Amino acid sequence: MNTVLIRNLLSSHAGYAALVLRVPVGIILAAHGAQKLFGWFGGNGLSGTAQWMASIGLEPGLLMALLAGSAEFFGGLALILGLLTRPAAAVSAFTMVVAIFSVHISNGLFMSNGGYEFALSLLAATAALTLQGGGRFALDNLLARRLS
Repeated sequence: MNTVLIRNLLSSHAGYAALVLRVPVGIILAAHGAQKLFGWFGGNGLSGTAQWMASIGLEPGLLMALLAGSAEFFGGLALILGLLTRPAAAVSAFTMVVAIFSVHISNGLFMSNGGYEFALSLLAATAALTLQGGGRFALDNLLARRLS
């Protein structure tokens, strides 16, 4: 039973389109996660992100920063590789829902006003990957074959 569930989780008939979606979305998520966790690319790092998250009511700030940064960084890397695509995409989608409703929704749609359009785009992409899986060129396929 568990083998069937895992095989279904990993298998995907999405073809090449999933690769085209996975890689850029994974790069964007991993970069944003690296900003939160490590302070790379002009980010605030874990302590700065934790303070900011606490200031907007996401408590405890350190845990929330660690969860959001890890979801984005490790989820992004997983998407790039097509490794555990559906779970990585689902966690990333949930992270975008939290970002939309805790940070951006009150600013309207457009990014120029701090709105949710970018997070919504990432939510749509990660929701699609959750549903369709990693596609033809994903490490998930190697794992699924090993379970067969």
